Amino acid sequence: MRPSNRSTESCVVPALGAHDVDDGERGSAALEFILLGLLLLVPIVYLIVALGLVQGQSLGAEAAARHIARAVSTAADDADARSRADAVLSSVSDEYDLDHVDLSIVCTPAGAACPRAGATIHITVRTTVALPLVPPVLGLDELASIPVEATAVQKVSRFWSER
Repeated sequence: MRPSNRSTESCVVPALGAHDVDDGERGSAALEFILLGLLLLVPIVYLIVALGLVQGQSLGAEAAARHIARAVSTAADDADARSRADAVLSSVSDEYDLDHVDLSIVCTPAGAACPRAGATIHITVRTTVALPLVPPVLGLDELASIPVEATAVQKVSRFWSER
C-alpha cells in the first residue's frame, strides 16, 4: 500500500561532505538585499526630506498670506496697515524660515487707494524652496528650486477710516 502523505516517504539525506563543494552563489542573497536596500533607501529618504521642506515652506507662505490679510483688513488706517503687514511678514518669515519672500497686495474694485472701506484685499505671498544637497555651481541651486505661492482674500470693514 502506498502512503497517503508525502512526508512519510523516505527522503535521501545528503552525505556529510556534500556541502564542502565551492558554491559561488552561497551568501550572495544577503549582499544583494543590502545593496539594493541601500540603493532604494537613499532616494526615498531624499524625497521625504525634500517634500518636508516644500510642505514647511507652503505652510509658511499660507500663514503669511492669511495673517497679513487679516492684519491689514482690521487696521485703523493706511499707516497702521503697512506697519502691521511688515511686522506680520517678518514674524512669519522668521518662524517658518522663509527666504526671498515676494508680497503682493491688490484691492478690488481697482482704481482707489488700497486698503479702503468696503474693499476686498487680495494678498499673494511667493517664495521658493531650495532642494537639499544641490550645489550652487553653475546656477544649479536656482534651477533646482520649487516656487511656492499662497493667496488670501479678506474684506475690509466698511467702518475702516482713512485719516
